[in-house]
Amino acid sequence: VQLQASGGGLVQAGDSLRLSCASSGRVNSYTTGWFRQAPGKEREFVSAISVSGGSTGYADSVKGRFTTSRDNAKNTVYLQMNSLKPEDTAVYYCAASRWSAYSVTYSASRYDYWGQGTQVTVSS
Repeated sequence: VQLQASGGGLVQAGDSLRLSCASSGRVNSYTTGWFRQAPGKEREFVSAISVSGGSTGYADSVKGRFTTSRDNAKNTVYLQMNSLKPEDTAVYYCAASRWSAYSVTYSASRYDYWGQGTQVTVSS
């Protein structure tokens, strides 16, 4: 399974961005998550979505501002980011987990496949 995140860029505080995670292989069978890593900080969980899309999870820091969705026909998972803040600046990664198809996991150690990240920079 290969994953590729895209859609990052430089925006101002309050703007929106939509990240995409395109995949080859059977990513439609895996829960897919988004993580981010800011300079000098550890990688942190952002959001995740189950195979059917029926279960989602979000970090408290993004809840109400970010929404994850998926289009299994296109083998793509999305992260809609609204009301962006400077503290959202990071490299964003998508990842696929075989841990469970029906529920989401927040633990990076349970994700088996990782894509290369896309940079999101939010200026104040």
